[in-house]
Amino acid sequence: MKIKMIEARAVSVPVAKPTRIAKRLLDKRDYLVVEIAADGSEAKGFGYIYAGTRGGAVAAQVVADLLTPVLAGADADDIWGLWDRLYQETLLTGRQGIVLRAISAVDMALWDLAAKRRNMPLAVMLGGTVRPVPAYASGGYYRPDDGPWAEAVHREIRLNIAHGFSDHKIKVGGLSIKEDADRVRAAIDAMDGQGRLALDANNAYRDYNEALLAARAFEKAAGDAGLWWFEEPLSPDDYAGHAELARRLETPVATGEIHQTRHEFRRLIESRSADILQPDVGVLGGVSEWIRVTRAAESFGISIAPHWHANAHAQLAAATPNCIAVEHFLLEKDIYNFEHLVSPETRQVYKDGQLILTDRAGWGFQFDRAALDEFTVEHFMSS
Repeated sequence: MKIKMIEARAVSVPVAKPTRIAKRLLDKRDYLVVEIAADGSEAKGFGYIYAGTRGGAVAAQVVADLLTPVLAGADADDIWGLWDRLYQETLLTGRQGIVLRAISAVDMALWDLAAKRRNMPLAVMLGGTVRPVPAYASGGYYRPDDGPWAEAVHREIRLNIAHGFSDHKIKVGGLSIKEDADRVRAAIDAMDGQGRLALDANNAYRDYNEALLAARAFEKAAGDAGLWWFEEPLSPDDYAGHAELARRLETPVATGEIHQTRHEFRRLIESRSADILQPDVGVLGGVSEWIRVTRAAESFGISIAPHWHANAHAQLAAATPNCIAVEHFLLEKDIYNFEHLVSPETRQVYKDGQLILTDRAGWGFQFDRAALDEFTVEHFMSS
């Protein structure tokens, strides 16, 4: 099973309305989509990652220039060995950042290809089963056109509930602490005593003291309902600050969505910087690193709540005993817009706060070729 074709697409999908998180604006989402084929099989494996609002073309160039020379003609079944070779060959240019995201997409494609060749869902291939997995409705971004901040959050929580979700996450850190506390209070009010609310700060606070002040205000605003978790209050490199917050707060601290490879997660675990880890299969190094990281976390009794990519993480969650919930975005919110690239009939199905898996092989979804072509901005192929 020698690899005979590697294709990389940079895909840029615009959002319709001005949107921001705590410190960053977004007008579009850039994705890298990788396709791999091997001789002796008609199956093709797909992997994808989010590259930011400007990084798609760079990620595709990484695949073309740095990764393809390692992959071409290699054994497609040697997924673990290929990961090690890709990492080793890019030590001077990679180890973190966009190179690791590109490796993630390649690794995801290899696992998808392996599962498709065996005609089984990836969850089953990894030792899990096709079952519903718990999910929460994510959102609460800052959109000035949506009206007063607290009212906008209240409406969005009610929308989530109308779609069957009882657990939710909203952004904080983009306004004053008082204004964000008002938004937390509005979200809790909209929940009518049901479900849980998590908060995501996207690294907004300058230091531990500011983050602690914010957390205390948000806990007070949530009242007896409490908060599910407080996500990424500080820089991802502030291991000590996160550890001190985890020690001091009643609310669990979550982080890990920007961390890469088992080496950074080892440091998170050793420093006790997180009560909940949030690995992203498209960031940390693909399925191979996901397996290593989540099994290590399980050994230390740490729960997993992965970041983004419900279409991929649903499969992985079904094979990860310590995964407590998968993040899900309603497509009509036009926030995480990846499913515009997915054929409508294979988009992620959800019901009663759970993601529903099918028995389709691999990741379980198919790309809409017309949509891929429409939004592609760079395209490389080696065969």
